[in-house]
Amino acid sequence: MAGQERGYSATKDQLQKRLARIEGQVRGVSRMVEGDRYCIDVLTQINSIRAALDKVALGLLDGHAKHCLIGHGGGPTDPDAQVKELMGAVGRMLSR
Repeated sequence: MAGQERGYSATKDQLQKRLARIEGQVRGVSRMVEGDRYCIDVLTQINSIRAALDKVALGLLDGHAKHCLIGHGGGPTDPDAQVKELMGAVGRMLSR
């Protein structure tokens, strides 16, 4: 629902800036491939992007746990459902 406060609402500008930097990194990797850069250099940049995305994801997960699961963000109210939702999100993050 648009306009509803989320766990990341207070840091939305910072989150968007971080995502824009990651977007720039991805474009940079594309330019590296276009320019026939050394494989290890490309892989190093991809790992940096993954680390940056993981940091964003952990921040979102932290905000979700602190905000949404305590009844302010539209998440489940049943504690068992909250744990299931949270662990499902963690599992999806770790499954790559």
